[in-house]
Amino acid sequence: MSAAQPVPLSVLDLATVSEGGTSAQALADTTELARAADRLGYERFWVAEHHNIDTVASTSPAVLIAHLAAHTKRIKLGSGGVMLPNHSPAVIAEQFAMLEALHPGRIDLGVGRAPGSDRISAAAVRGPAEDGSVPDPWQVDDFPSHLLDLMAYLGDVRMTDGPPLEFQATPQATSMPPVLLLGSSGYSAQLAGYLGLPFAFAHHFDGGGVLGAVDLYRQRFQPSMALDEPYVMVSAGLVTAADSETARYHAAPSLLRRLGIRTGRFWPLLPPDEAMAHPEWQHAAAMPTNAIVGDPDEAVAGLEALAVATGAHELMVHTSTYGLAERITSLELLADAWSQRTSNGAADAAGTAAAPAGTP
Repeated sequence: MSAAQPVPLSVLDLATVSEGGTSAQALADTTELARAADRLGYERFWVAEHHNIDTVASTSPAVLIAHLAAHTKRIKLGSGGVMLPNHSPAVIAEQFAMLEALHPGRIDLGVGRAPGSDRISAAAVRGPAEDGSVPDPWQVDDFPSHLLDLMAYLGDVRMTDGPPLEFQATPQATSMPPVLLLGSSGYSAQLAGYLGLPFAFAHHFDGGGVLGAVDLYRQRFQPSMALDEPYVMVSAGLVTAADSETARYHAAPSLLRRLGIRTGRFWPLLPPDEAMAHPEWQHAAAMPTNAIVGDPDEAVAGLEALAVATGAHELMVHTSTYGLAERITSLELLADAWSQRTSNGAADAAGTAAAPAGTP
């Protein structure tokens, strides 16, 4: 990453329901967070698909994106992502083609292959199999062909035996949303490379493997009608505040919740004081994590290190705190610090270019 050209920053949100809150409040908070990201100059604002999770209100990305697009002005809105195995490719194509027609140039279709839920929830979303059995939510043998169908419905035809070309996702399209492939493994990275699609790695999952995945993506990349060269996006969990201690305080609820998820206990997103008084808090605090938590300088340094290590073209931050105000403050402080770093880098580069030969 050039010192004068830092990568763009984007935002991922899950419409998290805090302890004592409601889905309605979580969705209202997401709307305000998107408006803040729009105002602050972030590149994109993505929402994810999850089902039957008490702490997540983001169940239908297309519906939520339509709402967010109507309440923002210029930021790109997208899915991070739509879980394609849960849906008909034609239906997803029509939903996002309509979003693109309503908000041209502002819609992203990020696609994932995980279920976004457990086995029972996935069965409820997808419906029973033809033989009446409960489908395996991790069975993704058809994912590549369904992805190709989805792309073809949106005008990116890769197979002569694909979906009927007489079917169009929207009758008279003037533009179509870009398709991006999401993942946290080498499988999705290789598929994204083979199809010449942008690849977004879910580093905020805290599961490791980002360097191997992006290397595989670049190795397998083939230019396509969608993309001439590889384009890598990497997400990161991040909380920043005026000082490191405050940042760690506001990050405590998400850290405790992360321990719960890792150990199969889906605890609520508690207020910071309650999180730090929880019997498992010391275990959570000692748990290794790649989340970036600290003051704005520390946040910028962490993101810069991630961009350099991965060669990412874009970084996407996921900020999980108990309250909306802390999330907005985190985005404000990060945007300001990132902007200052951009200005300083550009000034340094200009000074170096203008200096006489031999000047240190």
